[in-house]
Amino acid sequence: MKQLRNAERLLLIGHILSMVFGLAGIILVLPNSEFQAELVQFKWGATIFSWSMAGGGVIYMLLGTLAVAFYAYRTIGKWHWLSFMLPAIALSLSSELLGTSTGFPFGHYRYLSGLGYKIAGLVPFTIPLSWFYLGFSAYIIARAGLEAVELKSWLRQFLAIAFGALCLTSWDFVLDPAMSQAAIPFWLWEQPGAFFGMPYQNFAGWMGTGVLFMTVAAILWRIKPLKLPNYDLGLPLAIYLSNFAFATILSWSAGIYPPVFLGVMLGVFPILLFYEIAKNQTDSTSEPNELVTSTVPVAEAGVIQQ
Repeated sequence: MKQLRNAERLLLIGHILSMVFGLAGIILVLPNSEFQAELVQFKWGATIFSWSMAGGGVIYMLLGTLAVAFYAYRTIGKWHWLSFMLPAIALSLSSELLGTSTGFPFGHYRYLSGLGYKIAGLVPFTIPLSWFYLGFSAYIIARAGLEAVELKSWLRQFLAIAFGALCLTSWDFVLDPAMSQAAIPFWLWEQPGAFFGMPYQNFAGWMGTGVLFMTVAAILWRIKPLKLPNYDLGLPLAIYLSNFAFATILSWSAGIYPPVFLGVMLGVFPILLFYEIAKNQTDSTSEPNELVTSTVPVAEAGVIQQ
């Protein structure tokens, strides 16, 4: 388990550093032709620039996927990890293929280059991976936080799905306008909408897709007992917040501000609240055990004296 923890941390660090590297390329290098010209004069500069353009987006999503997969395997076990990951990837890919082919459920759009090999020539293979690792991070924190609330079990699970999908969608509030309006966009909207170039239908599609694969996972999770990692939610929190920060910096650099505040209210605040509830619940349940262990020696001393 210690080796898995170390691997998770290294993958998380690589994930975050890759995003920082990507931000530097999108914000500083791409819009600045003079800087590009100076950079490519050096052999290492040309190599780094070409690598960044060809696979920078792929690397950070692969590292994020591996970090969350290792974490899920270690904390909730193989069954619960796979019964979330496989439906998340399969159903989100199906939605994306349907969306890029027909315009339903997100609206009419198409992916450009920079995110890896396209499945069926339509959807980069990294896109369903990002649905998995962001969706899992949002759902596991919401589920762990709601377990501490005194509600019926079915209602807690319903709310975990609703809030998990909402937090996932809130990330897209911030990411989508920035990535489609960057110096070199990663996808284009052929059906411009009222929300900073995106149709409102896009968010309904995000919410619906998130609810769908989280519901499937919640049903599958009922097959085997599940012990939530209330005490160990640092990695999913770091994944969610770092990806939200990535989207925020991109939006700000493009002069797009309102989606960030909307995303903070509907995504970041709930995630932090659920994280604190789960953490406090863990702390409170550990106190009685500490009291018991501290009183045992006293009882034994009384017996010896008698």
